[in-house]
Amino acid sequence: MLDQSKAEKIFERVKKYSSVPNVEILFASTDFSLTRFANNTIHQNVAEVNEVASIRVAFDGKTARATTNRFDDEGLKRAVQSAESIARVQEPDQDLLPMATADASKGPDAPSRWFDQTSAITPSHRADEVGKIVAIAKKNKLVTAGIYSSSQSVEAVVNSNGLSAFHRQTSAEVSITMLADKSSGWQKANSPDVRNVDPVRLAEIAAQKARDSAQPQEIPPGKYTVILEPAAVLDLVGFMFGDFGGLTVLDQRSFLNNRIGTKLFGENVTIMDDVTHPLQSNAPFDGEGIARSRVNLVEKGVVRNLVYARGTAEKMRKSEYKDKVGEIRVTGHGFPLPNEMGEAPTNIVFVTPGGEQTVDQMIAGTERGILITRLWYIREVDPYEKILTGMTRDGTFLVEGGKVKQGLLNFRFNQSLIEMLNNVETMGKAVRSSGEEAFDMVVPAMKIRGFNFTEVTKF
Repeated sequence: MLDQSKAEKIFERVKKYSSVPNVEILFASTDFSLTRFANNTIHQNVAEVNEVASIRVAFDGKTARATTNRFDDEGLKRAVQSAESIARVQEPDQDLLPMATADASKGPDAPSRWFDQTSAITPSHRADEVGKIVAIAKKNKLVTAGIYSSSQSVEAVVNSNGLSAFHRQTSAEVSITMLADKSSGWQKANSPDVRNVDPVRLAEIAAQKARDSAQPQEIPPGKYTVILEPAAVLDLVGFMFGDFGGLTVLDQRSFLNNRIGTKLFGENVTIMDDVTHPLQSNAPFDGEGIARSRVNLVEKGVVRNLVYARGTAEKMRKSEYKDKVGEIRVTGHGFPLPNEMGEAPTNIVFVTPGGEQTVDQMIAGTERGILITRLWYIREVDPYEKILTGMTRDGTFLVEGGKVKQGLLNFRFNQSLIEMLNNVETMGKAVRSSGEEAFDMVVPAMKIRGFNFTEVTKF
């Protein structure tokens, strides 16, 4: 695996090949392995090791990038020459800033996201754990499918202004689907620390959901009180966080245009972006090597702040919106340059207001409602009102009289996120959660009134 010393030595070699003084390299080194299973048996085991250097040059207001996974002299030289050639044919960008300095990468300390136990995972270990998952499936007369992956990765940014930022991380992930004739159950977890991922427990929960939703019944579509487990919450709210980037507001493509500083959600909704949170992951710096800082995005339902890359912050300060967007500061959320995306928050943490309830307590307090394990095939219908459509999947249940009564045929929904986050009655404890439509976040389960289901499926 790449280390900081090796990254800096490669950078010194690259500088010698460049005909311009301003050079930046974004390094990525990954050792990824995956065990895949279906029909109660392992059918694939793959592993990939790759190291990439993405080289950016800047001169005369122009910038461009070229990437290579060859670290020999010829490979590096060709990548530098490619970046310079591409930059020369670009139009000058009057807003292009000098490369960041060394001080810009210094921020609050984030917890270590490297765990020896995770880096030591072997194919045999993953196979043994899959064997336990399969045993649970067979015990319950179910068929299981899913994955168990493990990885170790390194990110680094080094530039000619003295910046050198380095991050290493491990990851373990398990996703399990349990299948019966007419029902299914699902669970997924991801963590830098494998000790936080319990395949047996996940398999037991998925199997129970498949059993309990057997012979699902149909009820008519309409507006219902729903209890969303954290994975379902994550996959819905994930559709709005790209709009918290400053460039989306400048481009007038954010649902937050003309809404910053207003009470958009319920008072019990507070959302942070916090790379230092103990349940979070990823590098504590952005694509330019700028340290990520903690940002208060939503406070008691009021949209407070956006996140900014360096260039976007400069543009916002000069724009007509500068007095309407809260605090303008470089927050360390930019993507590697050049890009048209700007920035986005990537370490979302919901701050629960106290009085948290477990999912069981939410069920006990619900006279009639629907319990949802997860959602899928989610698409945006109205980008300004953040209306989404999608379907329930792998564990949808009718709740009556404070108890789970039976499995239900799945629904299609059409639901505004804004309305949804105004109708949150209770929340659970915020936990690290994994879904299929959005990146991992720290989110709670939610009990929500008036969730809009438009159709019933045949499964």
